[in-house]
Amino acid sequence: MAQPSPIVAGLLCRCPRCGDGKLFRGYLKVAPACTACGLDFKFADSGDGPAIFVIFLVAPLIIVLALVVSAIFNPPPYVHLILWIPATLLLSLALLPPFKGVLVALQYRHDAHEGHQ
Repeated sequence: MAQPSPIVAGLLCRCPRCGDGKLFRGYLKVAPACTACGLDFKFADSGDGPAIFVIFLVAPLIIVLALVVSAIFNPPPYVHLILWIPATLLLSLALLPPFKGVLVALQYRHDAHEGHQ
C-alpha cells in the first residue's frame, strides 16, 4: 500500500500512513491512534508551528485586502473593524487544523523526533 502525500493527507486531516482514518479527535486534539490502520499518533507534536504558518499567511492577506478595500471604497474605520476582525478569526480558525495536519504528516513521513541532549 502506497503512502498518501503528506500534504494531501494533512490538508484532509487524515492519517499520514493510510490516508483513511481521522487524524483529530476534536478541533485540534490529535486522536490516540488511526481507526483504519492503527498507527499510534504519540509521535505527533507540531507545537506552535501551525499557528506561526497561519499567522504568516492570514496577516498579509488581510492587510492587502484591507488596503485594497480602503483604496477602492474609502470606508470609515469602523467598517474595517467589522470586516477584518471576523475575517481574520474565521480564516485563522479554518486554517489551523489543516496546517497542523500537514505538519504532523510531514513529521511522520520524515520520522522527525524531538531533539535529545
